[in-house]
Amino acid sequence: MQLTRFSDYSLRVLMFLAHRQGAHTTIKEVSDAHRISENHLMKVVHHLSKRGYVKTARGKGGGIGLAQEPSEIIIGQVVRDVEPLTPVECFEVDYDGSCLLFPNCRLRGVLHLAQSRFLETLDNYSVSDLIGPKGSNAKLIKRSARRALVAP
Repeated sequence: MQLTRFSDYSLRVLMFLAHRQGAHTTIKEVSDAHRISENHLMKVVHHLSKRGYVKTARGKGGGIGLAQEPSEIIIGQVVRDVEPLTPVECFEVDYDGSCLLFPNCRLRGVLHLAQSRFLETLDNYSVSDLIGPKGSNAKLIKRSARRALVAP
């Protein structure tokens, strides 16, 4: 199964924030660290905030942070919340059944099973499992902090 960039960026944001837990973090810092457009990340952070993964604060001293402990954020649930999960058109809720194979198609069942197993595997991991021991991604975090200091 291929995930969208939106899912990739969502997971990157959550991992970055988990490493910076308790620290003031901005979308620009995440953008600089991962070399991702700030505009894309604003959409991602907004969605993650609406789903309760990220908390945001505007204004001076504002920023973003995790709204839950990293160990409580289950990767499979994040993917379900950000990914459309319709690998083929007949998975869509309002599918009209126009495919001639639809009534007896076994491919749909196989794809559904594969997708379920994929998500069940992701359900075994949390954000804390993905970030490893504290400091293991220190280079990424330091690079972000260094860029933030020299930013205009």
